[in-house]
Amino acid sequence: MAPSIQLVGLHCRTAFSDVTIGFMTKFTVNDRPVQYRMDPETPLLWALRDASNLTGTKYGCGTGDCGACMVEVDGEAIRSCLVTIGEMEGRFVTTIEALSRDRSHPVQQAWAAENVPQCGFCQSGMIMAAAVLLKKNSNPSKSEIDEAITNICRCGTYPRIREAIQRAGRVARGEAVLSSAPPPGIDPEDAAKAVPALTPKE
Repeated sequence: MAPSIQLVGLHCRTAFSDVTIGFMTKFTVNDRPVQYRMDPETPLLWALRDASNLTGTKYGCGTGDCGACMVEVDGEAIRSCLVTIGEMEGRFVTTIEALSRDRSHPVQQAWAAENVPQCGFCQSGMIMAAAVLLKKNSNPSKSEIDEAITNICRCGTYPRIREAIQRAGRVARGEAVLSSAPPPGIDPEDAAKAVPALTPKE
């Protein structure tokens, strides 16, 4: 069993900074038990970013509209700006950092193969929402994708997102193999060289 990590919130960007911090909440983040000594009303988003340094989960709007802060909680796609750490007691949270440590997840590979990102800011939330969808339905229609993926992309990459999700579904079902995405286990600095479209010409 992984050792429990105790995390003390040095600050949190909420209205609760004047509350005495003495509450300890315990739950699991990325398969590791954690304990946050922070105000129980602290949004999960800020505990993940500020105390755990899991900055792949993005702050976009803070009102639950954009979906940039999406994480998986007990198998559901949850906007982490809308739930508190007090509500997470005993639950299991997965962030983008642990979706696949070697980038072998079908959604990650399909995202690269379909060249989905532009600015990339919303993409971690999009990927988490897509991964949860495919866990429940490995062969979603475009209408089912539109219903499940309610995240906002200001760059308008929705057509590529739909294609990537359906392609990832085919990979997950064993009906397709992605050869244009970085192979699992490759070092980050070599990842771009493994994708023909990203390899600079001499």
